[in-house]
Amino acid sequence: MAFGKGCHLHLIDGSAFIFRAYHALPPLTRKSDGLPVGAVSGFCNMLQRYVEGNDGGDCTHVAVIFDKGSHTFRNDLYDLYKANRDEMPEDLRPQIPLTRRATEAFNIACKEMENYEADDMIATLARQAREAGGRVTIISSDKDLMQLVGDGVVMLDAMKNNRIIDAEGVFEKFGVYPSRVVDVQALAGDSVDNVPGAPGIGIKTAALLINEYGSLEELLDRAAEIRQPKRRETLIGHRAQIELSKRLVTLDDRVPLEFTLDDLEVRDPDPDTLLGFLAEMEFRTITRRIAERLGVEPPLVTETAPAAASPGASAGAGTEVPEVPAIDTALYECITDAATLSRWIERIRESGLVAIDTETTGLNEMTCELVGISLATAPGEAAYIPLAHRGEGSGDLFGGDALLPGQMPLDAALALLKPVLADPTILKIGQNLKYDLKVLFRYGLDVAPIDDTMLLSYALNSGLHGHGMDTLAEHYLGHACTPIKSLIGSGKSQITFDRVPIEAATTYAAEDAEVTLRLWQTFKPQLPWKRLATVYETLERPLVPVLAQMERAGIEVDRNTLSRMSGAFAQKMAALEEEIHALAGRPFNVGSPKQLGEILFDELSLTMPDGKAPKKGKTGAYGTGADVLEDLATLHDLPRRILDWRQVSKLKSTYTDALQEHINPETGRVHTSYSQAGANTGRLASTDPNLQNIPVRTEEGRRIREAFVAPPGRTLVSLDYSQIELRILAHVAGIDALKQAFREGQDIHAATASEMFGVPLAEMTPDIRRQAKAINFGVIYGISGFGLARNLRIPRDEAQGFIDRYFERFPGIRAYMDDTIRFAKDRLYVETLFGRRIHTPEIAAKGPSAGFARRAAINAPIQGTAADVIRRAMIRMPAAIADLPATMLLQVHDELLFEVDEDAADTLIARAREVMEGAALPAVAFTVPLVVDAGRGPNWAAAH
Repeated sequence: MAFGKGCHLHLIDGSAFIFRAYHALPPLTRKSDGLPVGAVSGFCNMLQRYVEGNDGGDCTHVAVIFDKGSHTFRNDLYDLYKANRDEMPEDLRPQIPLTRRATEAFNIACKEMENYEADDMIATLARQAREAGGRVTIISSDKDLMQLVGDGVVMLDAMKNNRIIDAEGVFEKFGVYPSRVVDVQALAGDSVDNVPGAPGIGIKTAALLINEYGSLEELLDRAAEIRQPKRRETLIGHRAQIELSKRLVTLDDRVPLEFTLDDLEVRDPDPDTLLGFLAEMEFRTITRRIAERLGVEPPLVTETAPAAASPGASAGAGTEVPEVPAIDTALYECITDAATLSRWIERIRESGLVAIDTETTGLNEMTCELVGISLATAPGEAAYIPLAHRGEGSGDLFGGDALLPGQMPLDAALALLKPVLADPTILKIGQNLKYDLKVLFRYGLDVAPIDDTMLLSYALNSGLHGHGMDTLAEHYLGHACTPIKSLIGSGKSQITFDRVPIEAATTYAAEDAEVTLRLWQTFKPQLPWKRLATVYETLERPLVPVLAQMERAGIEVDRNTLSRMSGAFAQKMAALEEEIHALAGRPFNVGSPKQLGEILFDELSLTMPDGKAPKKGKTGAYGTGADVLEDLATLHDLPRRILDWRQVSKLKSTYTDALQEHINPETGRVHTSYSQAGANTGRLASTDPNLQNIPVRTEEGRRIREAFVAPPGRTLVSLDYSQIELRILAHVAGIDALKQAFREGQDIHAATASEMFGVPLAEMTPDIRRQAKAINFGVIYGISGFGLARNLRIPRDEAQGFIDRYFERFPGIRAYMDDTIRFAKDRLYVETLFGRRIHTPEIAAKGPSAGFARRAAINAPIQGTAADVIRRAMIRMPAAIADLPATMLLQVHDELLFEVDEDAADTLIARAREVMEGAALPAVAFTVPLVVDAGRGPNWAAAH
């Protein structure tokens, strides 16, 4: 049928379908080969629901529109467009082509185009359909498409009961009608797509301005008339940025399409094609359902599982997950008196478990105030105890700081909860429970025993996805949690949780508790059959209270020392700038990559060592990243001095300046927070502040540790595993020469150099040893000849020759690498010696990401085993030093830092060393000794 009057075009936003499908289901894998197919399964179900919903409808033409790639013409306009978006999840990437195949299998037109976003294609098709006299329904909830609504175009939100979004719906969202949506977006910007907009102007203010002045152009032309000085200055000073933003958000409805509307006519699927694809994906349920609808026999779905169960599925790889009953927030109870709370406590005692969550005034566990506590004992049974909600402002009926009525006294509620939270027969379940433990500890409550759904997910699914509650709820429960911003807002207008109305707080907080309980019910049973119970029970769960205690203890920091260092760094930066200007032949902004590139490549005419032309970014500016400067540093002093300046600048801004802001005014100490689930390999991550990235390879970096001090009468003690990853490599790869060198206590880098270059140890030179050291550590991380050449500042072919010689001398290392890659491809995961599983969904990828995936798979068992060793040591440490006047303060990769009375330092070192050197036993007996170096001093630098 030719498209014209009376025709109805449906345009499906393919990306929205894909990401909704991906987040709605667990990461399912195909049994026969472990291919991730969870998003494909969800996508097919959504297409089938669409087809069934449109059966007998008036849709005459339909297409699914996809994004072709990440680069479009908008990146040429603004190189930072969408620059802050997260990378596509690793397990989703191989599923994208399969969603295209799924669309074609349903016999629905599948369209995408280079250099344009799907939204631009949708805008073009919508315009063409309107001009031809037809109607258009855009199946999406994307706010960027709302500018197209009107004149026969509506949107349909398939995720929210097929809600129709017309012009009034757009007004409800933006405060303007569709024709002015781009004006509002241009002013407000978009943090998701990194559209800059006008600083400080949000959607509401933008809508008010556009409604007052009629259009963005009129507003900008008359900006001088605006009375508010700050708003006036913003509009005048950022006019070019605002006009650029409008070009970025305006959809292009003149895309040169290579097909016509007539090509999009609705067509029935071919049963053999559709059912053949579904059977190939091994989707039993949907295959059977569609076969019944088409009136044909379903094809046989065959699947051959590999030797070990594939990772990723929550109920057995390759199976489709049954629907979870919807969470009904209307069932939640608000606990406002002792009698009601007592009944809930009885319910907790009867069930033997409770999911618990706290609501507070902030994210800093050391300073925030407790606002309320939520509880859940079963699906559909959740409640919230408001404790410190206050009036919303000084004009409020109850006063700005007065507690709202209808809340239990804080002390009374905590007194009732205290026995049950400490009861060893009742399991307390939380999501990132360490945060709640620290908050409740400050109010006199101890919580044990515990389970943590974040850590359960981490043990089961490391490497597959994130482990935040919102992500897990969408993945495993098909539930979208209420966003916190919907309650507290954002930016300057953001409020603290104690200002949230109790009714809204009850819905939000109790939902968190119920979601946590449901996640626990999903994850906990998987541990035994996935053989990960030992990992969780010995490496994850017992570490939580240990880290909580370390974080509460904190470490003393001398503000005066930091201030002096900051001043010294400022002086050094100034001196370096003078030297840099002299080398450049003129002054310029050292912090400007654009000006630096012009100096290096245009004025000094430097060329890259490999002979290639210097690269330019989308803005036309030369690339001057650290990798470029390191290459150029072999040719000229200027890039070397720039690297020095950048390093000092970072030390000043990131550490000597920023650390002062992290000193707790009550304790005088810095209290970092550790994330157990921050790295796929089991390494801990440190935040607020990050104390694990303080540089130690330069004199300036080491000096920063001087500011971390022991109080009078105490001393700091550092114990550090010596070359633990190399020792693990020697063990797992069976390298006899390296194992012997470790057993004899030889200098391992000198021993390696002797083996590689045939130089006797007595004749070893520092330069030869340095080369061997770079290779030793580089091999662990899969370094290439190019990378080693950069590190050693030698020609690439010479560096590659070193690596080739290394593998020739130690063939066991190459065998280990090949075996690990083979294992990863077979299982889609690798394992540490302690059974920790790190998933590798991209191990079979092609192209640029392939090398990274292989290097990560090779390194993960080594780095992960080292991380597991120090975790085991940390878990055992509190009992070993319980009778000493000592506290474990920090963990920095392979190092533990303690504070101890000066006269007990020797005893602490002896006990801590014994724990650390024996931490692997009895689970793993290394064939090389684990050696721990110890030091002490009045500050961290002296102790290390």
